[in-house]
Amino acid sequence: MMTSELSVEVLETADEVANKAAQTIAQFAREAIEARGRFLFAVSGGHTPWVMLRALAAAQIPWPAVRVFQVDERVAPAGHADRNLTHLKESLLEHAPLGPEQILAMPVEAEDLERAAAGYAQTLQRECGSPAVLDLVHLGLGPDGHMASLVPGDPVLNVHDKDVAVTGPYQGRPRMTLTYPAINRARQVLWVVTGAEKVPMLRRLLHGDADVPAGRVSREKSLVLADVAAVGGSDGAA
Repeated sequence: MMTSELSVEVLETADEVANKAAQTIAQFAREAIEARGRFLFAVSGGHTPWVMLRALAAAQIPWPAVRVFQVDERVAPAGHADRNLTHLKESLLEHAPLGPEQILAMPVEAEDLERAAAGYAQTLQRECGSPAVLDLVHLGLGPDGHMASLVPGDPVLNVHDKDVAVTGPYQGRPRMTLTYPAINRARQVLWVVTGAEKVPMLRRLLHGDADVPAGRVSREKSLVLADVAAVGGSDGAA
């Protein structure tokens, strides 16, 4: 078990979580741009995050200084509904003053996925330094304890010498994902967790249970935004 406390804020509804997450990201963006001239942000997929990104699109941010990366992506054709990129474009790119070149997508359409993953790691280094340090990594939490595409039992959980790796099939598709080193190097990790089905795993995350993938993420720079359902009721007990 990890003993350091996670910073947690509980809001009433999933939409409130999404809006608070957007405000939080916008604040980190402004601070990063003021301090270092750019904001380097990696986003995960999911329904609440798409609401979050739609809200973020309306935020007052120096958008030309923003670069958006993917935490993970399913191996699927361009434009497919399974692709996080499809929803990322619909939620953020179509509504924010952001150019398509500012979204650096994982190259999951490549024939050689391992080579493509290495290429994305090089993109991270080019944009974020060597070793690559993202300003903020946004994570969700699966009912099985996965985050990014670091899922229970996958060999990628034990990859410590690469920032980007390719997983085995999960829910029908292989994935490309950031690994623990890339995630744990980030200046800030923002967890967005909603829904009653997340209660058991959110409890394990908050208690630092390293037996689930989410529990292995660095806690000292992490903020959890959760709705009441995800913490198990109106008392906020987790």
